[in-house]
Parts: sequence; C-alpha cells; structure tokens
Amino acid sequence: MQIFNYVGDPTPTAERESLVNIERMVRIIAGIFILTSLLLAQFVSPKFLYFTLFVGLNLLQSGFTNFCPLVIILRKFNVPETAGPTGRSS
Repeated sequence: MQIFNYVGDPTPTAERESLVNIERMVRIIAGIFILTSLLLAQFVSPKFLYFTLFVGLNLLQSGFTNFCPLVIILRKFNVPETAGPTGRSS
C-alpha cells in the first residue's frame, strides 16, 4: 500500500502528500483484524470470536475516551496525523 504520493521527483527532500492518516489507518487495521478473526473463527476455532469482541470493544471505548493504543503505535511509525502535504520541501 502506498502511503505517500511524491509531488515532483521522489528525492528525500521532495514534498510528500500523505494518502493515509492515523484515523484512516486505525479503521483499515481494525477492519483487517475483524475480517481475519471471523475467517479464523469459521475455519479454525469459534474461540477466535473473542478477538473480534476485543477489537469491537476497543473501538467502542476509543470512541468514548479518545484513547486508542493503536494510535500510539502508529505515531511511533511516523504515520501522519492528517492527510495532505508533509515532510520537507526543496
């Protein structure tokens, strides 16, 4: 998945446009976790539904408290907070 779209030449000093921000990545990763756990519950063991429950409850509590452990992890990987121009420009 391409996270950055380079404007001009793709040198390290080129201005980058972010295609994905933290909020969008959280939704993408949560969706992947839920779909994966549902497939594992269907084909491996129904106990994988507990993982689906965990992801759903985590999404629910983050909606009320605005605290999400995945956001902390994504910040450490320098995922942009907002979409749009990021980085240095030449």
